[in-house]
Amino acid sequence: MNDFSNNGSISRREMLRRSAAGFGNLALLSLLAESGFAQVKPDPLAPKRPHFEPKAKRVIFLFMHGGPSHVDTFDEKPLLTRDHGKPLPFAKPRVQFSTTRNLLKSHWEFTPRGQCGMPVSSLFPQVSTCVDDIAFINSMYGSNAAHGGALLKLHTGSDNFIRPSMGSWINYGLGTENRNLPGFVTICPTSLHGGVYNYGSAFLPAAYHGISLGTPGYPNAPVENAQFRFTKNIRLNRDQQSLQLELLREMNRKQLDETGPDTALEGRIHSFELAFRMQRESAEVLNTSRETAATKTLYGIDKKESSNFGMQCLLARRFAERGVRFIQVTHSQDRMPQEQWDQHSNMKFCLERNCAEIDQPVAGLLKDLKSRGMLHDTLVIWGGEFGRTPTAQNTDGRDHNPEGFTMWMAGGGVKGGLRYGATDDYGYYAAENKVHVHDLHATILHLLGLNHERLTYRYGGRDFRLTDVHGEIVHGILA
Repeated sequence: MNDFSNNGSISRREMLRRSAAGFGNLALLSLLAESGFAQVKPDPLAPKRPHFEPKAKRVIFLFMHGGPSHVDTFDEKPLLTRDHGKPLPFAKPRVQFSTTRNLLKSHWEFTPRGQCGMPVSSLFPQVSTCVDDIAFINSMYGSNAAHGGALLKLHTGSDNFIRPSMGSWINYGLGTENRNLPGFVTICPTSLHGGVYNYGSAFLPAAYHGISLGTPGYPNAPVENAQFRFTKNIRLNRDQQSLQLELLREMNRKQLDETGPDTALEGRIHSFELAFRMQRESAEVLNTSRETAATKTLYGIDKKESSNFGMQCLLARRFAERGVRFIQVTHSQDRMPQEQWDQHSNMKFCLERNCAEIDQPVAGLLKDLKSRGMLHDTLVIWGGEFGRTPTAQNTDGRDHNPEGFTMWMAGGGVKGGLRYGATDDYGYYAAENKVHVHDLHATILHLLGLNHERLTYRYGGRDFRLTDVHGEIVHGILA
């Protein structure tokens, strides 16, 4: 057994030499003999100054994978109810995902809620109590009717190229407030429709890649998965791990000296260092045992249908209050498509189940953030990759619809109790104050104090940005 302790009688360099010998690393022994310690570059996740004073310091993105039906949730359409069963009185889009029939009314009643009188579906009895803090954007539109392209568009700004994700851009632009945790965490991301590309860093340095926790559909998956990955090392204690990390750093720096700049290797170095720092702090973040019973009830953790997503939302708040810049929480059980938010059929049963799984947790998150004084500088975003058609697919389903849908924001510098924009009388096309996905991205960056035209990265001979060459800030929703 090697003695890795430092009793003051040997130098740090001698400790490294002994640990190299203990690990049988002859190449590293040679390296240490011929060179001094390499200079480590500055931490890429160090906090950075925004372009101007921000309204929000962090983002929690509640992503509903599959495309929630806006006309059944937050976009009431009386004419759709009146004309149920009749043909759509205008042309459908030239490019459709599937064939649909006549108009299909909503199964659920809409009721004005809050002081603002916002109409909300009966699917959301808890979220409807928070409408005075929410800005509903009822005029969203995108450019792709397929899940894969639409997910990439929403997450990266491009539906046909591999580009850095929104969380990676924000991580790159602002860094993290806590160097012992990642700047970008995604909880239970789906493996479908782009998978890792939806939270990847692409050509940005690998340090800005999202850290994934958990597997969709498994209770407490994010906690158990992360505790195994980041809080346990059954072979080495912390002093030994620290020495091993220095050995790896020396080897990687030697490689960089020989090969020149290598962003992938740089990212690997920082990922090792971050993982080491995370071992203590991530264990504390993931330990929810000290949360009160009232808090767990607030998030719906005490109910079977909402316990899984409730735990994800609670973890999002715990990461947010510890300085993580961008947290994504995905509701996607990786079930059969029609059983997610992708209701081509069996919509009444599936949509009611999905909304029951998220309603209490989402409302609990908003109320908890507000009670802790965090909502004013935490931007909460809710939505999916597109909406659904007001025309029927099969007997009880709706097809993909990127032409018009709803997303909403709360906190972080947006006006509460606001309905911005509108779709047409039946909910097919965005018609008033249209908001493209690029506009959404520009607005999110603006709220974080970032000019979307200045947040660029040079790659392949040109400057890239999240909004490409598009994007207008939606000033109408800003507080």
